[in-house]
Amino acid sequence: MFDLTGRVAVITGASSGLGRQMSKAFAMQGADIVIMARRIDRLNELKDELEKYNVKVLPIKCDVTSIEDINESCIEVENKFGKVDILVNCAGASKDAGVLDMTDEEWDFTVNTDLTSVFKVTRAFANIMKKNNYGRIINISSIYGLVGNKALSTVAYHAAKGGVVNFTRAVAAELAKYNITCNAICPGYFETELTKDVLDTAEFKTYMKSTVPMQRYGVSGELNAGAIFLASCEASYVTGVILPIDGGYTCV
Repeated sequence: MFDLTGRVAVITGASSGLGRQMSKAFAMQGADIVIMARRIDRLNELKDELEKYNVKVLPIKCDVTSIEDINESCIEVENKFGKVDILVNCAGASKDAGVLDMTDEEWDFTVNTDLTSVFKVTRAFANIMKKNNYGRIINISSIYGLVGNKALSTVAYHAAKGGVVNFTRAVAAELAKYNITCNAICPGYFETELTKDVLDTAEFKTYMKSTVPMQRYGVSGELNAGAIFLASCEASYVTGVILPIDGGYTCV
């Protein structure tokens, strides 16, 4: 089960963090990988790592807030592989502030990067999937798309990730007739190169012990099983699902 040999997986935000982790997971399952991000040097480094799994790897420099970059990426992917089977919308960034203090620029930056880009990338690559009557779309939302929080004021991020959750449901309903599924993963607190310093502070460890039933943050690889499952042929009847992978954060 869950063999992805012969499938083509497109992953945005692949240069670091969860996107990088999932790129490796898909390669280990045999999928050919399209890795997309703004930092082409990081993508080329990752390409060398992924090719050790005897899969084809195409790095593409792409800013997901640029419709020109997205459309050019689609052309390049379709020319090389002729299809797209799996799309993982993982790219994102946030400018954090509360509702009383957030500027218009901070709001627009976060919503454009975390929500509008998901729409534009999905629209582009789903049109390729439609041609082949097959697709698996996985949107990376967040626990902050499901609940509020008292640890960090980040109202635009909450709004954008909540939008991704219901965008996922809408796309699932719309594209099911083309044999395309659309699901979302809502990660909890995960260790990445950007979050490790914060997660390892005594203050945040205390916060996690009181809010996360498993009393720790997620580590590299613990998101991968959910992504592989949702991307698989075996998950053909799973669509519109919002899957928290959060150590139980959203169950209490």
